[in-house]
Amino acid sequence: MRILRSLVRNWAFFAGLMVVWQLATVSAQSPFFPPPTVIVAQLGDLLLTDAVHRDILPSLGRILGGWLIAVVIGIVAGTALGRARTGMDYVSSLFAFFRAIPPPALIPVFMVLFGIDTTMKLAVIIFGALWPILLNTVDGVRGVDEVKTDTARSFRIPRHLWITMVVLPAALPKIFSGLRLSLSIALLLMVVSEMVGVSSGIGYQLRYAQDQFSFPQMWAWVVLLGALGYLLNAVLLTIERRALRWQQDSNIM
Repeated sequence: MRILRSLVRNWAFFAGLMVVWQLATVSAQSPFFPPPTVIVAQLGDLLLTDAVHRDILPSLGRILGGWLIAVVIGIVAGTALGRARTGMDYVSSLFAFFRAIPPPALIPVFMVLFGIDTTMKLAVIIFGALWPILLNTVDGVRGVDEVKTDTARSFRIPRHLWITMVVLPAALPKIFSGLRLSLSIALLLMVVSEMVGVSSGIGYQLRYAQDQFSFPQMWAWVVLLGALGYLLNAVLLTIERRALRWQQDSNIM
């Protein structure tokens, strides 16, 4: 019953909003805002075509590929910089400069460097998704309890065990916060990068539907993007809860 009440509470507002949207669009008869029933029907038609293999799966692969590369780079570099006493003193200004550059503005640069193939799209996603992971990892690593540090020194724990068994677990809450933010950025940059110089992908199909004034199809791709973002975030939240279960148990004790 508790799970059922939670589902009803979480989805009641969404269901009410859909009802209002349906009534408003049916009444307005605007070609730019089709009813949700039309959008859902269009989305169902898209999922039954080869768009799944031609557009959706490649786009999903670019999101996960670029994001996972950013995760590895961000956690490794963030751990190294966070544990170094003066590491951030040398690179903080450089990081602030690159963070201020909107990743879409670098698409022409990446097109010159890597062409217009998948490598360019991955580079855009990695560049944008890297910073939340990197900086949150640095912050989390630097916030390790001094008692744990002194205990590890007194027991002469090897450095690789100290990093993997103490530092990273203690920094996980902030690391996961950066992971969630970077995942949403990766989804956004995937769409933007696929709108330039390509003939497949969700971003391309979204722009093509808009250019052809096929507004039900355009809205179907928008809804699909929202559903993908929701599912990816739900999976990451599930992993986070499992990874941080030890912290919740220790707080209860």
